[in-house]
Formats: sequence, structure tokens, C-alpha cells
Amino acid sequence: MNRRNFMLTSLGMASLPLWARSLPKTPNPTEMLLGMGELPLYKESIPLAKKAGKAFEKMQKAAKKEGIVLEIVSGYRSYDRQKAIWNRKYKANEAAGLSPEENIKKIIEYSTLPGTSRHHWGTEADIIDGSKPKVGDVLVAEKFHELGPYVPLKKWMDLHAHKYGFYLPYTQQPGRKGFYYEPWHYSYAPLSVSLLKSYTSLNLNEVLITEDLEGSASLNSEFISTYYEEHILGIAPELKNF
Repeated sequence: MNRRNFMLTSLGMASLPLWARSLPKTPNPTEMLLGMGELPLYKESIPLAKKAGKAFEKMQKAAKKEGIVLEIVSGYRSYDRQKAIWNRKYKANEAAGLSPEENIKKIIEYSTLPGTSRHHWGTEADIIDGSKPKVGDVLVAEKFHELGPYVPLKKWMDLHAHKYGFYLPYTQQPGRKGFYYEPWHYSYAPLSVSLLKSYTSLNLNEVLITEDLEGSASLNSEFISTYYEEHILGIAPELKNF
């Protein structure tokens, strides 16, 4: 039995696998934290966990009254989906001549290792204004600033998003490390704060599955430790208040 099948089989049993028994108790199943469970979503157009989806819909209705059409271009993302994104980017960078270390460094400017994405939790939404024409890549910071099409959206969200529980994880806060600034990415704090607390109880060197993952040979324990401190915890203070 390969490691991934062992993980999924063990996590489906009444008792946790041996490596997990020494970890602090967590109210959230490990497989869900890693994006491997079957998360019930609010609705097709709002692919978030039910509580987050309900809050988003209220925010969406409020924004619409002011001419802003909140549209989720990426919500819940499974482990397999994240792995496909990672492998596609790795192969493209490899073809461009990047070394394995350069390749991974480039990918984690914006994309996460599968099993570490906040999108696995159903609490994260990449948002644009659906009333604007979609030209090229919509998720670039320039489109949310200066003369970009999503400036009104950003101004509205800056004023109102927190009222509905949504915050930017990857801000422009000085000294923040990890993923680059993402003005489109919002997290539903009433769920994601407790999920992050549960996530931090995991031993990533034990639970991350690198089978069939491009560049896995470079993902040693030293890399994982730095990635954990800078990327997983490199978020706005409002989202790690535990």
C-alpha cells in the first residue's frame, strides 16, 4: 500500500494512525485540513464551506446594491487540484531552464504546496468584480490599484469585508514574509482562525504527501520548516489570533 492510500485508509478509521497519536487533539480531521476529505460546499457559484458561503452571500448582496458584483474565481480547492497546479507550474519552469531550487522558489511566490493551501478548508475566496470584462489574467495586483478595473471592488472590500468576517491573508504589511501580496484573496476568519490552529498541531514532515509531486526531492525538512514559518504563518495578524 502506498503512503497516500495508507493515509486515507488510516484517517477513515476510528483511531488515528500511530504517528498522529502523539499530536495535540484537533477538532478537525487531518484529511480535511490537507484537502483530501469531501467538504460540503454552500453552492456551485459560491464554492465555500457552508458557514463561509452564507456569510459571503450576505456580503455579495450588500455589494450589489452599490454596483459591485462579487464573483469567486477560485474557492475550495482539493489536494489533487492543488497538486495539478503545482506540477503544471513546475514543468513550465523546468522547461524554461530553472533549477529545482529556483523552480520551487518561483512557484511559492503565489502558489502553495498541495496539502498546505488555505483553499483546502473552504474558507478562502479569490474575488473579482464580475461586472467587468475579463481580459487576460484577472488575478494580478495591478488590476486592483491605480486605474485597474477592480479598484472600486477593492475600495468597497477595504471598508466592508471585515463586517462579514472576511480578511486579506496576504497583505502589504511591512515585514510580512511568505506569499506575495494578493489583493483578491479573502479568508473567512470565523472558520479559518480555528482551522489554522488545528493545522499548526500537525507535523508537516509526517503528513505531507509528495508522491508524484514534481520537485519533491528538494522538499526536505529544512525547507518545510522555513516554508511553515514564512508562508503558512506569513499572514495578517487578524487571521492567526490564537
